[in-house]
Amino acid sequence: MGAKGKNEGMSKKSEAEWKDLLTPEQFEILRRKGTERPFTGQYYQTDTSGRYLCAGCSQELFTSEEKFDSGCGWPSFYDVKESNAIRTEEDMSFFMRRVEVLCSSCDGHLGHVFEDGPAPTGLRYCINSAAITLDPDEVDP
Repeated sequence: MGAKGKNEGMSKKSEAEWKDLLTPEQFEILRRKGTERPFTGQYYQTDTSGRYLCAGCSQELFTSEEKFDSGCGWPSFYDVKESNAIRTEEDMSFFMRRVEVLCSSCDGHLGHVFEDGPAPTGLRYCINSAAITLDPDEVDP
């Protein structure tokens, strides 16, 4: 699934519709570009196998295979599941230059990407836990 698909039109929701759909924390992060405090997010230390989906529209963004412990306090990934699952924008807030990561389907703010990650990409996608949900792999009994 790319920027279009089953979630087409998600970013066209009104503020009231987003508030009804999301928790207050998810709304603050996904729609208002907020950031959760470091070392507090639900997925910061999770090592469960599975797929990480956008909390706003359920688009698949990352997998546990790309997740690593960067020590930054937020879930970190060195690559995205599909290159068209996200889009980036320059972020000049807080008097610094960063690259913001957004869901390509619903335009939800996910976090930022930095060029200090591990091989093979050299990237570190620093993602807010509240912006994603984990769809764990099924384990055979």
